[in-house]
Amino acid sequence: MPNDPAEAADCAAASADSTADTAPAGPAAGAPADRARRITVQRRGPLLVEGPVEIELEDGTTVSSDRFRVALCTCRRSRRYPWCDTSHRRKA
Repeated sequence: MPNDPAEAADCAAASADSTADTAPAGPAAGAPADRARRITVQRRGPLLVEGPVEIELEDGTTVSSDRFRVALCTCRRSRRYPWCDTSHRRKA
């Protein structure tokens, strides 16, 4: 459901956690992952990824987040892409 309260709470919490995480990543940005990352798929929402994460964008730039959970946009409406800003809730 697009207006599911549980989804809204997850998206808001994950979005708030990834607000200032668009700095370029470098070699010291974090240690290599020593365990698998959990990714939660939501039908009408973002991908919730346990952090820290490093994302390579289409243009080759890299963004990173050291948060414990981040929300990755899947609808491409986010003004903070690749981070979800809950724009998927608005009608197109």
